[in-house]
Amino acid sequence: MLLLLNKPFGVVCQFSSDGSERPTLADFVAVKKVYPAGRLDHDSEGLVLLTDDGRLQQRLADPRFGKEKVYLVEVERLPDANALLRLERGVELNDGPTRPARARLLDVPPDLWARHPPVRFRKNVPTAWLELTLREGRNRQVRRMTAAVGHPTLRLVRIRVGDYALGDLLPGQWRAA
Repeated sequence: MLLLLNKPFGVVCQFSSDGSERPTLADFVAVKKVYPAGRLDHDSEGLVLLTDDGRLQQRLADPRFGKEKVYLVEVERLPDANALLRLERGVELNDGPTRPARARLLDVPPDLWARHPPVRFRKNVPTAWLELTLREGRNRQVRRMTAAVGHPTLRLVRIRVGDYALGDLLPGQWRAA
């Protein structure tokens, strides 16, 4: 079994409570004995794959299998060509260099649902949207990469993992693949 969930902002990407009052995946998916194939931090939104198949979970989440993960990323300020090139070549992080990625500046902001709470607005700091494609998934990797090139992440939405896309699922909605 494979389920696609649009994980809302602020939801912990596990089924059991982490001891806080934050909602978990169990607040949205009542299906028993499925587990996330990879994670999104509670500040991130978008596609989470849930499965009861351990082998499938490993093939989807383990970087050795090279599944692409595609993210829409709102960042502070407008990245120049050098910042995009650094993201594409790989960025040196405190746990080593990242693999090469694809980074594309979007001309128009993506048509997404409103986030609750909204991203803070700063009148004197413009924002831009990137599409970033990775083949690995370290802890808070996208946020650390954009910060390393001088453009901190304000909003992060995963829209695809391998062949599975978020599509028209709204936050908190899920469907079988």
